[in-house]
Amino acid sequence: MTALSQPFFQHALLAGTLVAAACGMVGYFLVLRAQVFTADALSHVAFTGAMAALAFGVDLRLGLFVATIVIALFFGVLGRRARPDDVVIGSVFSWVLGLGAFFVTLYTTSRSTADGPAGVSVLFGSIFGISASHAATAALLAAGVFLVTLISARPLLFATVDEAVAAARGVPVRLLGYGFLAVAGASAAEATQAVGSLLLLGLLAAPAGAAIRLTARPYRALALSVGLAVTEMWAGLFASYAVPRMPPSFAIMATATAVYAATFLIRRPAPRTD
Repeated sequence: MTALSQPFFQHALLAGTLVAAACGMVGYFLVLRAQVFTADALSHVAFTGAMAALAFGVDLRLGLFVATIVIALFFGVLGRRARPDDVVIGSVFSWVLGLGAFFVTLYTTSRSTADGPAGVSVLFGSIFGISASHAATAALLAAGVFLVTLISARPLLFATVDEAVAAARGVPVRLLGYGFLAVAGASAAEATQAVGSLLLLGLLAAPAGAAIRLTARPYRALALSVGLAVTEMWAGLFASYAVPRMPPSFAIMATATAVYAATFLIRRPAPRTD
């Protein structure tokens, strides 16, 4: 029996494909805007939000999305033109980690007997355990993130490359910054369901980093980032199915890391000066 004939694999492939496409799209701008540390902080925010939801007995996904989007917007409020600096992120980061430790304690002493594996799935993902309804919901949300980012790609790219000129031309730089942070938070929540909060940074950063190393053309790099993220997701899922002892999150991240490392072996041609 092939992988594609298995319902659990079909669900994982549906959700994983759209989640990877969204992460590839958002990740490109995270790398281009030098906001990878934001994604790193959001990975810990995702864990804290999920554990808070578990501790209070509400849907885990609600905690994921509320926490990542709210904290992402909070980063923007504290930053200049909705672009937080490392000091802001680091300060909130440490506070979120402390809050996460509190919710872990609360969860393990009150509710973990009812849903013991949930905390582990938040850390490492559980894409092969996703149900048909959850897969459809994840795919729809990821498609929404993808489309919102795609529609705003042109002004967002302008604001990223030359913020001052974009503002002078009437581009709503601050509003774009807040909007981008919100979709970055949603992407972090989506990626947590696929690869876990510990590894989501790789899904957001590795494909985009590889794409930027392979081409200097923005829209080509954006498309390549999405393509690499989806391909790496597929490769990881099929590898994990072929080797059952290999967790899918590890297989996906190992593939993404290998592709990024391989880009260092490729020498890009020097730009022409004539």
